[in-house]
Amino acid sequence: MLDICLLGTGGMMPLPRRWLTSLMARYNGTSILIDCGEGTQIAMKEKGWSPKPIDIICFTHYHADHISGLPGMLLTMGNAERTEPLLLIGPKGLVKVVSALRVIAPELPFEIRCLELTEAEQSVAFDGFRIEAYKVNHNVLCYGYNIVVERIGRFDVARAEKLKIPKNYWNRLQKGEIIETETGTFTPDMVLGEPRKGLKVTYCTDTRPTESIVRNAAGADLFICEGMYGEPEKQKKAKEYKHMTFYEAAELAKKAGVRELWLTHYSPSLIRPEEYMQAVCRIFPNAVAAKDGRSTDLAFED
Repeated sequence: MLDICLLGTGGMMPLPRRWLTSLMARYNGTSILIDCGEGTQIAMKEKGWSPKPIDIICFTHYHADHISGLPGMLLTMGNAERTEPLLLIGPKGLVKVVSALRVIAPELPFEIRCLELTEAEQSVAFDGFRIEAYKVNHNVLCYGYNIVVERIGRFDVARAEKLKIPKNYWNRLQKGEIIETETGTFTPDMVLGEPRKGLKVTYCTDTRPTESIVRNAAGADLFICEGMYGEPEKQKKAKEYKHMTFYEAAELAKKAGVRELWLTHYSPSLIRPEEYMQAVCRIFPNAVAAKDGRSTDLAFED
């Protein structure tokens, strides 16, 4: 099961009832945070989740509303006696930006490891899942992210018995291990069926619509996308500042064939985003104007 919480939904500045856009995901004991603007810690506490087990923090870009909460987050982790290394992933310049921010968080009881993205599309594999990063189109270097959980095929007991594979190897083969023995080699493909549908969450903010978003969001179970403006008359402003309208996000969701769209990263002037959803749902029916703390538990189909 993949637990998802959109901690905040605001863009540019936190508001009394709207924290800055940030996503937290939990899978199989690993916690992932995407973006960490001012107020992210408070949003996390309101949700009831802890920053101590965060293993990975990804940054879309280095505007303040997406990273200025990092020093405080690091200090909170340190005060919680964390000792495990923390991995940070982000566009080129990550080491320089993090080093500057750490002037006010210089001493930590854990190691920080930085992975700077160097390709237009880049994938990083972890235990049981992967994070995919892809460039989008903002006025600074910016990436969107996928969290992808793949699912292997079913274990075929009949095939295993027919091949006379000892039962004490079955679990290891099911986990993808290749087993060398004196009598031969056993590989997972000998006993596993075709891969089954896994889980995929796509997250992108601060961008104009791009084909890279459509391609990378294709078939996502959940597409969390910037909707800076709901007012139709702000289309020109969206283009000028390289942001998106609700309707452009809905078109992307439609083209990518996603299951569900959550809009986020609202302009501070957009007080009631739900007022514009009727027009949005005419483009993509399964769309939601997300609010802070919106959560879901994504489970495998069968």
